[in-house]
Amino acid sequence: MNGTELEHKAMAYNNELDAIKETLKDQVSWYPYGTLNNFIHLRSIFNKFPLETLIGQSKQTLDIGAADGDLAFYLETLGYHADIIDYPPTNFNHLRGAKILKDHLKSNINIYERDLDSQFPGLEKTYDLIFFLGILYHIKNPYYILETLSKKARNLIVSTRIAKYTPDGILMEKNSIAYLLLPTESNNDSTNYWIFSETGLRRIFERTGWNVTELVTVGDTKKSNPRDNNHDERAFALLSSRNC
Repeated sequence: MNGTELEHKAMAYNNELDAIKETLKDQVSWYPYGTLNNFIHLRSIFNKFPLETLIGQSKQTLDIGAADGDLAFYLETLGYHADIIDYPPTNFNHLRGAKILKDHLKSNINIYERDLDSQFPGLEKTYDLIFFLGILYHIKNPYYILETLSKKARNLIVSTRIAKYTPDGILMEKNSIAYLLLPTESNNDSTNYWIFSETGLRRIFERTGWNVTELVTVGDTKKSNPRDNNHDERAFALLSSRNC
């Protein structure tokens, strides 16, 4: 299944989930952003590298930072086994949404509660493909988590915020650096930490055991900076592990 087909099916399933969530809205406050919209940005990657070639016969996938679990439930409809890792204190509804949907859908996904900012316990198994979308810049120690995952996944799909300039206009694009945000500097969110340049992001991937198979950027690809929402740039990358 190529990226265009994955995107169309994801948008259709998103509508199904929205209808289900509407019937359950009295039980929980749902995560307000559409996680399946990531397949719009991932379309070009999956058009080159179809999902089934990345996952293989084991059909084992993992979604880290899963919000309400939409991505994992979608992968399950495609015939894959999907696990979730998230941390209740930083999850929008303390993982109640994912657990309610698991029961309602009679799903077989596993939900693991892990604090990625600690030296979290090792993953129980190895995965063909891990999704790690929109989480890296919320992690205090991105080097540790990327290196740990390189030993537990053949392939990783990661997205994170990047920047071409510092907030005061200094070019950072060509240097292997990351900008450390103040607690209130970006969207008043104290869990926003490291915003890499694209060069820095590629360097940390290489240093932690990953090869960059494909990388695309979206958003403000001309004047992005770590602070301003109207100058937000994101990188979406498919990585292959050298350690697994």
